[in-house]
This record gives sequence, C-alpha cells and structure tokens, in this order.
Amino acid sequence: MNNRSEQLNFFNERLEVCSESPMTGYNRNGKCETNAIDLGSHLICATVTKRFLEYTKSMGNDLSTPRPNFRFPGLKDGDNWCLCVSRWVQAQKAGVAPPVVLRATNKKALPYLQNQGLGIEDLENNN
Repeated sequence: MNNRSEQLNFFNERLEVCSESPMTGYNRNGKCETNAIDLGSHLICATVTKRFLEYTKSMGNDLSTPRPNFRFPGLKDGDNWCLCVSRWVQAQKAGVAPPVVLRATNKKALPYLQNQGLGIEDLENNN
C-alpha cells in the first residue's frame, strides 16, 4: 500500500481535497497529506479568516502576501489551506483559530492534538 492511500480523514475515509485553487498541501496536490520530510505537519484543512491571517502574520508567517517566485498567490478570507497542526493549536489557544474542514483534515493530526489536550471535539466546536 502506498503512503497516499493510507492517509485518512477524521471519519476514517479517504482524505478529501482541501483546496486546488489556491493549490495547498505539503505535496502541493490539494490534500493535507504528509510524509517524513513534512516537519511542519501540514495536516489541518482550515478555511482561513481575516483574523487568523492577521494573527499568523504577526507571528512571522505571512500567508496573505503573494509570492510569485514560489507560485503562491497569497491567501484571502475564505480560502481553504493546509495548516501546520502547531500553528492551528497556537491560534486556537489565542482565540483566532480558523474553522476546520474535517473531511479534508488528516487523521494523523489527532496525536498532536491529544498531546496538547485537544481532540476532534475541539475541531468541531471551532466551526
């Protein structure tokens, strides 16, 4: 079985596409898939908000400014994007976490969330 077919969402179903416009995912295939070199664990599919974009920019991760040299258009309010689990948790604790798309969120995020005292209910309650 290849790595891609093993990646499931929180419902133990095949991971759904998070976004293809803009193209997201560590592998830039539209899905929040991960691999051994994805040190940021880009597992959470979220619908970014203006508040979240401002917050993450203030924390040194500017997701709203276009970067053409990386074929990155910049995100705007309402775009879906695969976020690092640690950034989502940080934003959740700051009260600015964006809503999560559970069917496109990788189940592999669960151990990271549990390590922070969070679970699927925290993702669901954030919507």
